[in-house]
Amino acid sequence: MQNRYLVAGLAAILILSACAKNSPPNAGAKASIATVNGKPVNADAFELYVAAVTRKPAAEATPEIRAQVLDQFIAMQLAADLAVKNGMEKQTAVASQLALARMNVLSEATLKKYMDEHPNTDAEIKAEYETQIAAMGRQYHARHILVESKAVADGIIERLKAGADFAKVAEKESSDGSAKQGGDLGWFSLSSMVPAFGKAVAALEKGKFTLEPVQTQYGWHIIKLEDFRSPEPPAFEQVQEQVKGFVQRKKLQAYMEELRKGAKVEKTAAAAPSEKPAEAK
Repeated sequence: MQNRYLVAGLAAILILSACAKNSPPNAGAKASIATVNGKPVNADAFELYVAAVTRKPAAEATPEIRAQVLDQFIAMQLAADLAVKNGMEKQTAVASQLALARMNVLSEATLKKYMDEHPNTDAEIKAEYETQIAAMGRQYHARHILVESKAVADGIIERLKAGADFAKVAEKESSDGSAKQGGDLGWFSLSSMVPAFGKAVAALEKGKFTLEPVQTQYGWHIIKLEDFRSPEPPAFEQVQEQVKGFVQRKKLQAYMEELRKGAKVEKTAAAAPSEKPAEAK
């Protein structure tokens, strides 16, 4: 699970849900900033909406931007009030969306509360950094020649054994897009290549090429290993914020798994998609 606090992203849905359910607009909220048909506009909800629209803290929005967003917010309030008046909140599709929005917001509130009570420690962040560095692995620089048949590949290998220049042969014979660069694939990790290709690269010595062609779904390869290296890890200070995110996601994943273990969950056939979508009532 990749957690993101959805308060900003779901602000518009949350506000629509609140309006549609006729929640008291000023219950625990700031003073009203406007009225719509005599109904006060929820100032706290507006601040959430500003953050959702501008994608930054509401306090950073200029007066001009806030004025524009307020007009949008009022228009949404009018549309939501009309939906309630027309009984649309009782329609199956709308009711389901409102229920989903409510569940999302409450779920994110629970996760935020958990993280507030279990903040990341410096030791946890540094340990995760070390784990990520250890998983970086070796990088390889190789060339290859790609042809359609084993017979052609075998013939090219014989030419290379006789002293032919690999890059020049690749430029002339390879069907891969790297042919113009003499078959040069640049630096890559083994995981970025198909398994057979990666396995062959890992078995090569620096400066050597495969004496047997390697078959993949793309054709037959002759591969030459130019060099390999252990990548230089970024400084902790450069990636500290990203590492914090890794730690947080792991904590939340463990927390959600714990919640699931403590719950009685029974899946039913109703979870499968129906042949015909339910019609709105």
